[in-house]
Amino acid sequence: MTDNKQSAGPYESATEPVETDVHKKIKAAFTAFDDESNEKVDVREIGTIIYSLGCFPTQADLHDIIAEVEEDHTGFVPLDKFLPVMTKVLLEHKFPPIPEDLLLQAFEVLDKEKKGYLEPEELTKYMTQEGELFIQEEMDEMLTALADHEKNRVYYKDLICQLTVDPDM
Repeated sequence: MTDNKQSAGPYESATEPVETDVHKKIKAAFTAFDDESNEKVDVREIGTIIYSLGCFPTQADLHDIIAEVEEDHTGFVPLDKFLPVMTKVLLEHKFPPIPEDLLLQAFEVLDKEKKGYLEPEELTKYMTQEGELFIQEEMDEMLTALADHEKNRVYYKDLICQLTVDPDM
């Protein structure tokens, strides 16, 4: 006599650790932005959380995710809605990061003088006027985290190391 639970057991145990690791990773990223420790984050932080998990959706895809997880247009996203959606995104490898060499080429095109850095004003101009636009608030947050404030420069090779994710992690 065959027990269905036993035949499903090996499959479940094989996927459980992956889901557990994925859930831990998502929860850690989410918790970093859960300022009130109430398992909710401001909807404006969702993009940053998703990027920190190594996923780089387009703005349209990001809006779709937010529409799916936002709590009744309150401006907040609860962990219990975000976790299953983000788990699926990570397990299906949706929105993979741009390869490091392509990212470097893009920065080198912007760095016409081959200095190895961009000035914050230059980067802000490109990021707020070209392609998928960043708003000034997003640029301010990014520059606070990424610019060398003593020299007033953004060293893009350092930036690329922070933006790219080891796929084996």
